[in-house]
Amino acid sequence: MTVEPPGVQTREEDREDAREGSDAHVIERSRDEPELFAALFDRYADAVHRYAARRLGPEAAEDLMAETFATAFRRRHAYDLTRADARPWLFGIATNLVSRHRRAEARRFKALSKVPAPVEHQESVADRAVARAGATGVRRDLAAALAGLSARHRDVVLLVAWADLDYEEAARALGVPIGTVRSRLHRARSRLREALGGSDPTAFREADDHA
Repeated sequence: MTVEPPGVQTREEDREDAREGSDAHVIERSRDEPELFAALFDRYADAVHRYAARRLGPEAAEDLMAETFATAFRRRHAYDLTRADARPWLFGIATNLVSRHRRAEARRFKALSKVPAPVEHQESVADRAVARAGATGVRRDLAAALAGLSARHRDVVLLVAWADLDYEEAARALGVPIGTVRSRLHRARSRLREALGGSDPTAFREADDHA
């Protein structure tokens, strides 16, 4: 049996310590011990995948999620360690990657907006589409409304609604002042409210969770 010298942690203890620390702690330690970055993946991979799937569809989500964490890993030495929570940083990377697929995202929302409405007593095409998408589908009325937003307005409203970031976190994710986030979000919500017949667009996150 191997006995570790006093004060020397085993590799498994290092991993456990990283898992229990803040995101910033994990990133800091991973600079010298790259394998510890896996703790960040364990924490947020599912959330990033869901966000990507809703925006680009399940087929693209896996690749975008993997690229998000690969990019984060490469940039970990530049991370601001005063930021304990890395979610805005990760979702900012993911959103930037989504920007490379603007046309695909717009086509997806436009296609979803044309899915037929459910027929009573029959499984609807919409229900089947949601099932195939792994519960990442978007209501047709919301899809149409999102397709009508500009890219910058869609980014901010979906970071708040689907990534669950607050205004300050969304500002960090996008690299813009918080006032810009407030302005864009106000305009996006106004346009969504108009497109959705006056319904409250801030509630669509909860509605879609049960779509």
